[in-house]
Amino acid sequence: MKSVVGILPSPGTATEVVGDLESIGISRKQVSLLTPSSTQEEVASVPVAVMDNTGIGKAFGGLVGAALAAAGGIHLGMAAASVVIPGVGPVVAIGVAAAALLGTAGALGGASGGKFLEDLLNEGLPNDELFLYEDALRKGCTVLILQARDESQMDACRQVMIEAGAKDLNSAREDWWVGVRSAEEQRYTPDWGDFEMDEVCYRMGFEAAQRTALRGKNYSTALNFLQKYHSVAVCNHAAFRRGYERGQAYDHALQTTTSGRYSDI
Repeated sequence: MKSVVGILPSPGTATEVVGDLESIGISRKQVSLLTPSSTQEEVASVPVAVMDNTGIGKAFGGLVGAALAAAGGIHLGMAAASVVIPGVGPVVAIGVAAAALLGTAGALGGASGGKFLEDLLNEGLPNDELFLYEDALRKGCTVLILQARDESQMDACRQVMIEAGAKDLNSAREDWWVGVRSAEEQRYTPDWGDFEMDEVCYRMGFEAAQRTALRGKNYSTALNFLQKYHSVAVCNHAAFRRGYERGQAYDHALQTTTSGRYSDI
């Protein structure tokens, strides 16, 4: 299976998209949603799993089956859980892939199809984009994750999402960087160099620090891992290291603040 991700402006739009996907033969079992939970009443209606300070660690609590989804009027008949993500707030995870991304999938047990869950976990989920999902959730958007069976199904699903006005991950990534770029440019001192010249390498380091596996790990500890994805020359570049360190500070600030914003870090 291959993942197709779309970021939608509202839970209502997500409900419509799921209906459109069903009309082209997509099973609801293939669809997962992450959506903000807007009221305390909504949160209270779903068992809450409180995440650790990385935002994705082991959950405390459980998932419930049947047609339980108490965010924004979504009623899709899929398993759901409410989780609290630091820097984001209460989020309702609907469907197997969403639960797996947030570390709560084990509680689903056989209720949602054990083999399907096993396949998802074995083939990998797009968890390195979790920071983009969190950014979208802070903005009140809903993230739809679809596990397509083949390329043809992927193309059909992408078309449905395009027609619904969904953003893909590439667009979300650019929006995210636009949101942090100005602050990073201001903090890039002349002693370090020219930000515009160093931006590509700096951004690679900053974005690398958002990887799920590297949250909370300093540059020295992360170096071996980083070299799996970037050349030694890039990893040793001063701008990459500064970007990584700033990216770590950015992530830490978001994970430890209730406002979901970073300022003087």
